[in-house]
Amino acid sequence: MTLAARALAQLATWPDLMEAVPSCGTGQALSSAHGEIAHFHSDRDVDLHLTDRAIRRLARDLRRFAAIRVVPGSSWVTIRLDASADVDLLLSLTSVALQAHQGGPGEDRAVPSGCNDGRGVGFLRT
Repeated sequence: MTLAARALAQLATWPDLMEAVPSCGTGQALSSAHGEIAHFHSDRDVDLHLTDRAIRRLARDLRRFAAIRVVPGSSWVTIRLDASADVDLLLSLTSVALQAHQGGPGEDRAVPSGCNDGRGVGFLRT
């Protein structure tokens, strides 16, 4: 089982998350009652919808992790799952994302919609 498959299976058991079709059309997704939370695009890459406000609040910490790509102008971050610690990081940030989305609309400034995969940014494909 890949790290992404393991993370998806674990997150799918969370009561606030449900499996969904990603709006970008690539891979698998998890959504909450408040919107899309994660897109699993490959065996290694996950886009997580943290919200612009949460990314601004955590920007310095997020940039410390080699596994995370912060894309300017995006309310999504891309996480590269290369080790079990990256899965743990994804699980922790998913909790942050769920809390950020519970703040409701209007707390986030307008940002372009769509995950990072749809923008062609994040990690380079090899």
